[in-house]
Amino acid sequence: MRSDRLRLVEQFVSINGEGQRAGELALFLRFAGCDLRCSYCDTMWANEPGVPVTEMTPDDLAAAAAAQGITNVTLTGGEPLLQKALPALIDRLHENGHRVEIETNGAVPIAPVIAACGRRPVFTMDYKLPSSGMEQRMCLENMAHLDEADTVKFVCGSREDLARAAAVMRTYDLIGRTHVYLSPVFGQIDPQEMVAFMMKEKLNDVRLQLQLHKFIWDPNERGV
Repeated sequence: MRSDRLRLVEQFVSINGEGQRAGELALFLRFAGCDLRCSYCDTMWANEPGVPVTEMTPDDLAAAAAAQGITNVTLTGGEPLLQKALPALIDRLHENGHRVEIETNGAVPIAPVIAACGRRPVFTMDYKLPSSGMEQRMCLENMAHLDEADTVKFVCGSREDLARAAAVMRTYDLIGRTHVYLSPVFGQIDPQEMVAFMMKEKLNDVRLQLQLHKFIWDPNERGV
């Protein structure tokens, strides 16, 4: 594939199911490919080698986004930071007045994307916990590049995950420096248990967030 093309597998308008703009309308642009294989991944189909893709230039994709009339644009995957032309797309989207959020898995450096963009994008970055099987792949240098506009999301599937999340928050002084969310692996941990943990650990300014789209639609439904 040419480096000036982005490998799009899906685009749709829905509500943001999570993140700082949860409940707001957003245009989702989902790109193919990921460098991780998390145990609970709900979009593994987008990472398969033979997944059908539409190759688009940043200009063409930005024009298609503008035609939707939706201000929020969420770039997701797969892992969107693997798309070499992503900074050019971000700049085009910003020029068109969009608010751009990048959902990234925490394994790819964000600093080069920040440096390549004319205006800094907003990141919702995962930190993969033990139950994901991918914690060893985390790019820890990313922690230094997060700011008050960004979000770190800890997807938890067990008590071990909760304890590890709290330790990472404190090690990297995340609380108060950036937005910090805890989210359950759907169907694997009771949110009540997560709230009890937050109370026990006095996790002030940490937010529990459920994935809204999985309560509104079938949890396995695509394009929502």
